[in-house]
Amino acid sequence: MTCKLLLVDDHSLIRAGVRALVSDIPGYCVVGEADDGNLLLEQVRTLAPDIVLLDISMRSTSGLDALTQLSASGSTCKVLILSMHTDPDLIMRALESGAHGYLLKDTSATELEQALCALRNGERYLSPAIAHTVINQALLHTQHRKQPSGERHTLTARQLEILRLIVRGKSTREIASGLGLSIKTVETHRSQIMKRLQIHDVAGLVLYAVREKIISLDD
Repeated sequence: MTCKLLLVDDHSLIRAGVRALVSDIPGYCVVGEADDGNLLLEQVRTLAPDIVLLDISMRSTSGLDALTQLSASGSTCKVLILSMHTDPDLIMRALESGAHGYLLKDTSATELEQALCALRNGERYLSPAIAHTVINQALLHTQHRKQPSGERHTLTARQLEILRLIVRGKSTREIASGLGLSIKTVETHRSQIMKRLQIHDVAGLVLYAVREKIISLDD
């Protein structure tokens, strides 16, 4: 089944470039475009896309405001932020507002495909280039607010290894290849990690991993 994409960006050249890249990726098609965040909800209702590629900085309604509205609407479509911004606060706000992934606009066609594949499979995706930024921001959060005491994690050694790779922004395919496991096995471990920790988003996993010293800036 073809995965339907909606492009939301106020630069027509960017939309044209992304559309061209998507046309070369089997199993995906662009079903619509919008140049302003205030058109997002209407387009989602009309076109029922599986994934929205959303810019943050746009005229009238920003991508973050549109994302918040989309999350509140109960829509089940996934949102991949496609932005030039690497500001830690913006990235964290996007993830906390409901984004399922964050990709930089100078990304390669290969990474775009990896991100789309991850979201299509119900996973999260962070550009490796900003994974360190997210970890750093999470560390700052833990330094400026008191964390509630709780039980130490009860993850297995393999789950801890996979958690570290997830937090670094590695895709399921990359993790499977690096550890010599099947994609299905990695997906099972990922599901068990989130269920055991009761955490279901990347930002939460990062905060947990830093707080529990499972990963550090030098890891």
